[in-house]
Amino acid sequence: MIKTMKYGDVPPEEIFARGNSGADVSGTVSAIIEDVKENGDEALLRYCEKFDKVKLSSLEVSDEEIEEAFAAVEPEFIKVLKKSAENIRAFHSRQVRQSFIQSGDGYICGQKITPIEKVGLYVPGGTAALSSTVLMDSIPAKIAGCGEICITTPPSADGKINPAILAAAKIAGVDRIFKAGGAQAVAALAYGTETIPKVDKIVGPGNAFVAEAKRQVFGRVAIDMIAGPSEILVIADGKSNPEYVAADLLSQAEHDKMASAVLVTDSEKLAADVARELERQLSLLPRAEIARASIDSNGKIIVAENLDDVIEVANEIAPEHLELCVDSPFDCLDKIKNAGSIFMGRWCPEALGDYYAGPNHTLPTSGTARFSSPLSVDDFVKKSQYTYYTKEALEAAAPYVALFAENEGLHAHARSVTVRTEEKDK
Repeated sequence: MIKTMKYGDVPPEEIFARGNSGADVSGTVSAIIEDVKENGDEALLRYCEKFDKVKLSSLEVSDEEIEEAFAAVEPEFIKVLKKSAENIRAFHSRQVRQSFIQSGDGYICGQKITPIEKVGLYVPGGTAALSSTVLMDSIPAKIAGCGEICITTPPSADGKINPAILAAAKIAGVDRIFKAGGAQAVAALAYGTETIPKVDKIVGPGNAFVAEAKRQVFGRVAIDMIAGPSEILVIADGKSNPEYVAADLLSQAEHDKMASAVLVTDSEKLAADVARELERQLSLLPRAEIARASIDSNGKIIVAENLDDVIEVANEIAPEHLELCVDSPFDCLDKIKNAGSIFMGRWCPEALGDYYAGPNHTLPTSGTARFSSPLSVDDFVKKSQYTYYTKEALEAAAPYVALFAENEGLHAHARSVTVRTEEKDK
């Protein structure tokens, strides 16, 4: 049963169940990474047999396997994948940055945008095979112009990859796909093996082992974020439909037993009705055991006197998903400072963002929306800056540069400028 409480009875930092990810896996992950670094493909094949219960002869998915999987997926779902890909591509195409040049009397400065050459996408294949993640993570990389896009995803017991994942990869234009999961897959992407290439950046969600592996290889490669359990904060007024609100809360609760689903409302009646609806709808879910554990352990319904105060709390806790189930959601939009993705109005369930609308579903969790952003094209490019000065322009700037450097006690810095400007007196 979900917990119901008054606004103010729970501190903002305790609204979501954060910081409780279970046992420490750092030692196990560290050993796996070292094993993959040392033994490459042999280690990956061994872990496949141990964890995925399958003995593989090859780690890379062949073109024939991809075509076979594509043909096996229902045509109607192929249409859905293509339409979702179209929406994701349209949204992310607007994120493309341009290089720029700034010039003046004798100088040119600029910024150059360059795609990251090789990226690795981790796609979970456990309790839910996320073909949506394939689209969300690979399409921005493709738009950015990355040279090679690789996917790692765990195989099933028959040695195959979920056909929907392979179909999504084909639609998105992924270059290579490998049968590897867990911390070992992250290690392979970070250090390279005989089969899997070393990449420059790793993105994508995963379990605690994957998250810890990404943490440990960061610095060797770039990563998108350390993602925690999924979370949703629904702000709903008394006019909201309790059936809809309960369904939205459960859409996140079914992700993971550690997920957090929270409703804040100004209506005691809505709070009671949603609590009843949750119990009714839970009994209908195929993933009821997972959703029940999430709702019972981490779910909350908070009753407030008004919703204005709640927005301030939302900014404090910086939720991954924020729903505004109110009459005029755009009146609230400018007040929201910290949220991963915001869903506006009564007809915009969070699942629209998971699959179809176009904005990315790889989002900052655990309060990191205070300083980070959803996955975007920006995550797959890097910026270089450049400077050009003529002799005359350097002579004009030299006194300022030299004085600045000498003020900091860095006389060689100053000399590197003045040595050039003094040559005219020789």
